[in-house]
Amino acid sequence: MNETQHLSSQFDEELNRLRTHVLQMGGLVETQISLAIEAYSTAEISSIKSIIDADRKVNDLEKAIDDDCAHIIAKRQPTASDLRLVLGISKIVTDLERAGDEAKKIAKGVRRIYESGQMPMQYGVGVRHLAEAALALIRQSLDAFVRLDVELARNVIQADSEVDTEFKSIIRQLITHMMEDPRTITTSIEIISIARAIERIGDHAKNLSEQVVFVAEGRDIRHSKESAA
Repeated sequence: MNETQHLSSQFDEELNRLRTHVLQMGGLVETQISLAIEAYSTAEISSIKSIIDADRKVNDLEKAIDDDCAHIIAKRQPTASDLRLVLGISKIVTDLERAGDEAKKIAKGVRRIYESGQMPMQYGVGVRHLAEAALALIRQSLDAFVRLDVELARNVIQADSEVDTEFKSIIRQLITHMMEDPRTITTSIEIISIARAIERIGDHAKNLSEQVVFVAEGRDIRHSKESAA
């Protein structure tokens, strides 16, 4: 193996490590969201500490991946698709970190509700269904990243509008609860905050999928009609 081939092999290894770390970070965020959903549905608030602890790991991974991206750009000076991959990853990890932050917000909101003696499921709103839909979008967007599957990425982008619609329906139901019974206001506001955090997780999955299109095709579809579809 000559020196050029050796450097190329090293570069490929560095890119593969980047991808692996992104998926590791994505797995942690998925776990955070899943545990937060379970806590909401089952009152198992003992898991909330692990959600918060996982957030610290997510933050550490974001910083490490950002450092690796900067190192690769400075040392390897990538071009074309390799440069798009590094730039895309630097944005993807930002959205993953923010999705983890939203999972932490959900967990803390769930803890406040149960510690006040309330049962959110009695309100009859579809928060669990909304959360499962948003979690599915995160999983699909990561799958699209692994395979650079543009069609799957576009499906995630389109499905995010369904999450937005369901979120608005939940808000309307909770407003009705508050108008009919002022005693529900405090808990309803907490559930609204939880639902809003879930809706934002869907937004981050959409953003991640937009980066998949950028990496695969070199097109920035953010804020475009294609992204709004």
